[in-house]
Amino acid sequence: MVTLISTMVLIAQEAEENDPSDLLPAIQELVWGAIAFAVLFFFMLKFVMPRLNQTLEARREKIQGEMERAEQARRQADQELAEYRSQLAGARDEGNRIIEEARQTAESMRRDMAAKAEQENQAVLARAQEEIRAERDRVFQELKGQVGELSLALAGRVVGESLDRERHSRIVDDYIEELATLGPSGDGGGAPPTDPGTQEG
Repeated sequence: MVTLISTMVLIAQEAEENDPSDLLPAIQELVWGAIAFAVLFFFMLKFVMPRLNQTLEARREKIQGEMERAEQARRQADQELAEYRSQLAGARDEGNRIIEEARQTAESMRRDMAAKAEQENQAVLARAQEEIRAERDRVFQELKGQVGELSLALAGRVVGESLDRERHSRIVDDYIEELATLGPSGDGGGAPPTDPGTQEG
């Protein structure tokens, strides 16, 4: 900077010695102007420019930070949107799964109830058939006793004598066999078998 001032002073002196002109300012004005410019330049370079650079750097950092925050916010928004879509898809799948499980449960309950009802029907039918067989056997046993007594009494009256037990049992068994061949719904009104010994008289 001192060299610049010296150079400007020398140029001014040479111009004044050679051919001074009215259009040019006085040498003192040039010198003081150069000194003022140099001082101003030094002041700006020393104090103003660093602050200006700091301000510009702070502004740049602020803009950069805002851009980074905006980019981070955008990425976060994209991530939250992706998570929301994933949760929505998961909720939809979960709803479909619950509906399917409910349908399968209802179908299983329906099959179980149908099977249980069928088992109960079969059990009721089996009990009814067993009761019918038991009742039929009971009726046959009662009928056997009654027919035996009647046949013995009738045969005794016909022949005029009492039948022995062996012959009585044979007559009763023959009659029961005949009834058995007719079945429960057959015609039971037929006459009991006739003892050959009763036909001799």
